[in-house]
Amino acid sequence: MAQRNTWQRERVREALSESEGFVSAQDLHAVIRDDTGIGLATVYRALAGLAKSGEADSLQSPDGENLYRACENEGHHHHLICRRCGFAVEIEGNAVETWARDVAAQNGFQEAEHVVDIFGVCADCAAKAAAG
Repeated sequence: MAQRNTWQRERVREALSESEGFVSAQDLHAVIRDDTGIGLATVYRALAGLAKSGEADSLQSPDGENLYRACENEGHHHHLICRRCGFAVEIEGNAVETWARDVAAQNGFQEAEHVVDIFGVCADCAAKAAAG
């Protein structure tokens, strides 16, 4: 069943596309709640719908929090994500794709799926840490 395209969902989509890197539902809600009155539950539902439709990337931070960002590429892809500032880069993962298929096949699995995101410290944050 397709999700309705409400003004609230559209505002969440707009705010997400204006955000830098990955953001939490709470952070996005803090940006739009005062001028829209949109509730946190609505933000969560809109983000989940955008992720399901492929319009947003979704991942779990090392702390276990779900984070989102407007999707730049359609289809399956991977990310490098800065633990400090949230800056993200979409990367090719051909070696990971081959490895995942091979491991699944070796263990008798079919229709295997995977999620691979790499967390580190971006060059800007590393330079700030070195200077400070």
